[in-house]
This record gives sequence, C-alpha cells and structure tokens, in this order.
Amino acid sequence: MKNIDSLSIAAIRSTAIDTINKAKSGHPGMALGSAPILYTLYTRHLVSDPANPKWFNRDRFVLSAGHASALLYTMLHVAGFKVGMDDLKQFRQLNSITPGHPEVGLTPGVDASAGPLGQGIAQAVGLAMAEEFLRASYPDGNRLVNHYTYALCGDGCLEEGISQEAISFAGRQKLGKLILFYDSNKVTLDGSLEMSFHEDVKKRFEASEWNVYEVEDGNDVEAIDKAIIKAKKSSDKPNLIIVHTVIGYGSINQGLNKVHGAPLGGEDGKHAKEVYGYDYPDFTIPEEVYDNFKKTFAARGHKAFVEWNEETNLYSARHPEEYAKFLSVLNNNISSYIYDEIPHFEAGFSDATRNTSGQILNLVHKNVFNLIGGSADVAGSVKTAIKGGVDFTPTTRNGRNVNFGIREFAMAAIQNGMLLHGGVRTYVGSFLVFVDYFKAAVRMACLSHLPAIYLLSHDSLAVGEDGPTHQPVEQLAMLRSIPGMYVYRPCDANEVAIAWKQALESTDHPTGIVLSRQNLPLQEGSRSKDALRGGYIISKERGNEPMLTLIATGSEVALAVKAQEQLLMEGIDVRVVSIPCQELFLKQDGAYIKEVLGNDYSRRMVIEMLSPFGWYRFAPHVMGVETFGKSAPASDVIKDFGFTVEEVVRRVKDII
Repeated sequence: MKNIDSLSIAAIRSTAIDTINKAKSGHPGMALGSAPILYTLYTRHLVSDPANPKWFNRDRFVLSAGHASALLYTMLHVAGFKVGMDDLKQFRQLNSITPGHPEVGLTPGVDASAGPLGQGIAQAVGLAMAEEFLRASYPDGNRLVNHYTYALCGDGCLEEGISQEAISFAGRQKLGKLILFYDSNKVTLDGSLEMSFHEDVKKRFEASEWNVYEVEDGNDVEAIDKAIIKAKKSSDKPNLIIVHTVIGYGSINQGLNKVHGAPLGGEDGKHAKEVYGYDYPDFTIPEEVYDNFKKTFAARGHKAFVEWNEETNLYSARHPEEYAKFLSVLNNNISSYIYDEIPHFEAGFSDATRNTSGQILNLVHKNVFNLIGGSADVAGSVKTAIKGGVDFTPTTRNGRNVNFGIREFAMAAIQNGMLLHGGVRTYVGSFLVFVDYFKAAVRMACLSHLPAIYLLSHDSLAVGEDGPTHQPVEQLAMLRSIPGMYVYRPCDANEVAIAWKQALESTDHPTGIVLSRQNLPLQEGSRSKDALRGGYIISKERGNEPMLTLIATGSEVALAVKAQEQLLMEGIDVRVVSIPCQELFLKQDGAYIKEVLGNDYSRRMVIEMLSPFGWYRFAPHVMGVETFGKSAPASDVIKDFGFTVEEVVRRVKDII
C-alpha cells in the first residue's frame, strides 16, 4: 500500500478495531464508516495545535455521535495529542482518559462531551455562536477570534428533536462558520433506518436555511475535501455535508446493524484489515502515518498558533485595554468584573423575585461586558431581557440579547457550547416546570463542569390559573438531584442578589435560580452574612433554645415567619431557617449545620410548596406537595393545599 491517504485511513480503522476488541465493548460501525471524513478534516483543514490543545483560536470539533469515540481517540493519537497507544488499550476502562463517550477536560483534544444523541449539534451551534459574538465584540476582533466549528453527526442525532431546534436556530442566525458532517449510513441500532426515518434530509436543511453539499462515496477523500472547501467559502449560511458511508466498512457484516455497537472480534477484525490491505500486528501504526499527520495537521496547527501569538502581540500594542479584557475572561472567570459588595435592599421592599433578578441582571450587564443570554420566548415573564440592549442577530453579532425562540432543549445545549468555547458568560431563562424539556442539557453542563446559569421563574403552586400543566411540583427535587448542580430558591431580594453573585463567581458548576411570580416581602434576617452559606437562621427564637425549627425556601419563608409570630403568641418559641441552596449548605462543616438546624432532628419541620423528595435528610416532618396542582387564583390554590399560617401552626402543635 503506497498511497499515504489509504494507508493512514486503514491504520485508523484498524486501530479502532483493535481498541474496541481489546475493551470487548464499543461501537465500531460509525468509527469505521466515518474514518475518511475525520482523516480528511484533520489532515487538510482542521486548525489545532496538539502541543497547545487549549489554544483559544483553534478550530473546534464536536463528535455529536459520541459512541464513535474509538475513532476520535485514534485520530487524536495519530494527530499528536497526548493520547498514547497505552491509552487506546485502556479504552472504556476504569480511570482511563479514553472513556466510552468523549468527556471534555479529560482527554486532550476533546472539545465537548458527547453521547446523548443530538446534543452535540446544539453544542456546535453554541461554539459557532460564541465565535461570532466574540469576533464582533472587540475592535479588529477577527485578529483575536477567527476559526471554524465542525461537528460530525449520524442518523440518530438527526432523529432526536433537539437537532431540529438547533438546526432551525443556526439557520436563522446564519452561522456561516459552522460545518456539520452527516454520516449517512442508513442504519440504526435496531435495524434499517427506514424502519423509523424516511425524509429528505437535504430539503430539511435547505428549508432551515443551510447550504447542503453531498458526497456519494464516503471513501472518496478528494470529494470530501472539495465539499469542505466549498463549505468554508460560505459566509451567510451554516453548512451541511452529507457523506454516504457504509456502517462497519470492511466487516463481514458491513451495512448491517450488527456492527453498530458490538466488537468485531478477532476473526472479523482480521477480515476487515484484509479488505483495507493492512498487514500489521494489532495496535501497530507505521511511521509514515505519524509523519503524514506531523507534516499536515501538526505543522499547520503549530504555524497558525505561532502566527496568532504574533498577531495578538501586535493587537495588544494597538488595543491594550481591550486585549487585557480579552485575556481576563478566556477561562470564563469574571470575578474581577463582579461587584465587590452584594447589593442590599431596604426594609419594606417587596417584589416578585423574578423582577428583582431582572433588575440585578441589568446592573450586572453593565459591569460584565461578555455576559450574553436570553430565554425561550419568555423574556418578558422571566425578566431576562436587557433593557435597551441589542439583540444577537446576523447583522448585530455583538448583541447580547438572544431570542432562542421556543426551543428550550436547544437553548440549554447551545449555552453549553458557548461556555465550552470560552470567553463568554451566559444565562438562559424559562419557567421552572419546563426544565423537564432541557434537563438532559443541564445534566451535560454539570458533567462538563460548566458555569451555566438558569433563571427559572413561576416556581410553585402560586402560578395559579394556568393550572397543573404549568405548576411545578417535582422539578426542583429533580434539579437538586443532579451531581454538581447548585439550585437557589431565594426568599427575597437579598437572597436573589446572593444567588446571582455566587452564580457569576462559579467557574466549574451550573447554577439554577428559581424565582417567584408573586411579590415576596424583604426579610430582616436575610441581611445576615450567613446567607452566603446556603442555609442560615433567618429569624431566631426568642429564648435560649427553640422548641422546633421551621425550615423553608422561597415564598414559604415569609409564611414560616408569620407562623413563628403566631406560635409565639401561643407560647411556642420556634426558629425559622432559610435554606436557599441545599448544595451549598451541605458543604458547610457539620457543626455549623447542626447549629443552624438545632440539635433535635425530631423537632424540625420543612415547608416548601413543591415535592418533599430530598427534604427528609433535614427533617422528619415535611409540609410539601404530593400531587399535581389545580387551576384557580393563586391565593385559592395555596389555601386549598394548606399553605396557611393556621395549618403551619396546627402541624407544629401536633409535633410538639
């Protein structure tokens, strides 16, 4: 075999076979079918420097079909990233850097976590959007940020609903530097694609305002190359390159679903290598292949890296202040732009916490120059719009108000992509009940350690007339259950300010701020410095020891304080504790937690107008909601479910 392209692709395919066979687990089908796509991309187009894998102006690549990870890891290995042959041999093994699906931050060269199908497409849209926004946000910004975003998806990605949400949004925004490869092999896990999917993908994308290019033979490197060249010339539309491939190419079972998610095994692996004309021992790659990547991918990337550094040195001399700002936020750390003092609100202040959040957002927007976000068509309700702000559009790329449309899932995944890019801070808004639509993207943000911010209003039964379809019950417990997620349900304006400040200070975890539609009075105790600890005594008992501790969040804190006053008149002295953020409170030392909650576990009661799930670790008595809500004016619904001073007093008396 003399042709270096053929030899390299054969080596990549064969090594992917070996990697999956050794693990006795993996997905060879797409890895073998898509190998020529990634080979062409890496050797002829993708700009990245394996010696500097986090270089900011590199091209980004997202493997949306994350099950083809064996192909990506093999590519990273031959391309010169710090993914050694021993790492490939540890594919899918405990504590390896080559897990079953790509994980950002774990493997050098991986730009995004992927696996849940379709999310990678939306993340790629976010990456491309961040590139456009940053390029337009600085004078001569093309000297700082000027790269492409590539992604590879399969049939499964395009069946998931999030794909159309993201495709539609990208077309509307004319993200011309986004290039998506579609591995069209017409096979899914269960069988032929026609069992579940029979549409004209080309027309679908064209209807969504994309350019579409087609490659009939997935092994034709020159045709793939020409399609990429055409796509890179686009400036007004995102680009789809349909590549017709054969799943499990070279296998005895090529073209069948049998090769989707099971190792080929020794015999079939040997057969496939014979088809490729590849006569080398397992896990052996000829030096010519490594040299090929050094002369193409690595050389191109390092040259671009050096030129970019030279360019930015010149830029820093021309625009010193802007360049300093650019450097200060590359890693999503904006601590130097957050107000030192948390804004405090005066006694007597009363407003819906969604309104307070909007007020704080508008203040923060003036200070945090790279803050960009929006909502899923509920900006007026969730208060996510910047007053007098500019919309992000194809003609105003520096706009910071984003109209995501009614695309909750894509919105959250696009936010993930923007944060993966770096250089921006983001927020998105919706009603709490609709977090169900984008929970999977919230989970990915947690898994990827991204400082995403979710503004979630209409937080309880107090939604009222809209009824149980819009009244959240289980959503807050769900959010709290996700590892790494910090969820705040503020009781007043001061707690909203704290939640915002701590959300902006985060660099490694997402934050949800759950907000009320109804007015909440300012609590005198919320000015306490202990409010920064996630849980604290907001209204102390009058004597030395409380007879019981009332624990509450959000609007129920005011209810607890009123009940405390009534109980005291009846000779019952209780304490009120606010826990706006369970996750933060549980990170405090045990002595503080016990000091706040009181020594006697049996003398604690939680009040929250949502599911009681998760509260029993704090108290044996929970006044929550075990059913769906009802449609009626908010005050009637709240009373019907028993969230009244009288009912709280009655329950406390029963306990003590």
